[in-house]
Amino acid sequence: MSAFSIHVPVNVSPGLEGRAAALLALQLRESRKRVDGLFTWLMLGQWTAAVLVAVFVSPYGWEGKVRALHLHVQTAVLLGAALSVFPVMLTRLHAGETATRHVVAISQMLWSALLIHLTGGRIETHFHIFGSLAVLSFYRDPKVLLTASLAIVVDHCMRGALWPESVYGQPHPEWWRFLEHAFWVAAIDVVLVVACRDALRELGERAGRQALAEVTLEEELALRAGQLDAAVREVHAVRGHVEQMERLASLGQLTASVSHELRNPLAAARTAHAFVQRRLRKVETSPTDPRIARFLDIIDRELQACSVIISDLLDYAKGRPPRRTPCPLKPLVEEAISVVPCPEGVRVNNQVPDGLPVPHLDREQFRQVLVNLIQNAVESIPAERSGTVCVHADALGEGGWSLRVTDDGPGIPASLLERIFEPMFTTKLRGTGLGLAIVKRLVQGHGARIQAESDFGHGSRFTVLFPEASLL
Repeated sequence: MSAFSIHVPVNVSPGLEGRAAALLALQLRESRKRVDGLFTWLMLGQWTAAVLVAVFVSPYGWEGKVRALHLHVQTAVLLGAALSVFPVMLTRLHAGETATRHVVAISQMLWSALLIHLTGGRIETHFHIFGSLAVLSFYRDPKVLLTASLAIVVDHCMRGALWPESVYGQPHPEWWRFLEHAFWVAAIDVVLVVACRDALRELGERAGRQALAEVTLEEELALRAGQLDAAVREVHAVRGHVEQMERLASLGQLTASVSHELRNPLAAARTAHAFVQRRLRKVETSPTDPRIARFLDIIDRELQACSVIISDLLDYAKGRPPRRTPCPLKPLVEEAISVVPCPEGVRVNNQVPDGLPVPHLDREQFRQVLVNLIQNAVESIPAERSGTVCVHADALGEGGWSLRVTDDGPGIPASLLERIFEPMFTTKLRGTGLGLAIVKRLVQGHGARIQAESDFGHGSRFTVLFPEASLL
């Protein structure tokens, strides 16, 4: 790294280093704009001072005690204007830019040379060089000091060779006078460069602390905003859960009451229907009206549907805890498949492996889980085409296992997938919307969880995941 490179001398992370460097660059630019403004007035002041020196000092400096209007007055006016106008334009139009401060540095050193010339090389005027370098160090840019030093060294070298009296006040100065002046310029440069680097390091540390404070504040605000969002979501979730629990409690009470009241008249209706059907079978000749048999079938089907609805409502309302016993899974799946009516063209495959360890289950409850999942899968396949439903199970290690029920039906839209386990939610024309809600409750009662996945247009998959130590 160059000795004049600007960097951020603080221990910050890579993420903060860029912000600290940006803050440092911004602070330096604003500071250098202010220094440019200072040199705007300094150039104009030096121009005025040069004219006054040419009028009141140059006649004595160059012609002894005889006061006269000297040629240096014109030199001060014209050359001073040339040295001031261009830098002033840059400081007003392009303040803070690198080229501006280097032009200002060269112009300022030439002003020192002009003032030395106007005073006839007086030694006290040479201190203007040191003052100019000190003011240029306000830029906090060591390269500007290097530019200024080179400018004054070149000036002294050329004028010392061609017109030594304008530099040293003597027509024949000692040969080492140039080295003496160069030494003092180099000495002041060393001091000012060290001061610039210290100032840059201090600014860098300040920028690093500011960047760290900004990032800390942003992280704190983000954390607080996240906590606020989480709190708001939690409040909404709790409110929704409370409202749902209140609805479910009311639903449970209503379900138990209505189901109990409907079960007795429904049982009487089914008994009467069975009696009429038996008597009609004993009649030697068929009824004259063929619609009687068709209507009896409709009555039987609808009574069975009512019975299923009432059973679902009662099952959802009572919610007893599971009574676990060793329960081989493959025979239980086979039994559930035999219960579910399958339309022509729909096949249900039991792919539970024979070697699967025996899980601990409540047999009746898990049979209901299987029946509901298989029945939903079968009913999802359109009537106009064939389809396949598969039931598969896997051991997951450390006593855990999973059960999957898949189908190749049309799938479930993503917008509905999150709601399918809600009570009373259904997309079917017939049904209570309690089937999957009952499945979820029974699965959770076993300490497991159920998840639904669907590739819309290509089928669905329901997976029941049991925790560790669920297998014998």
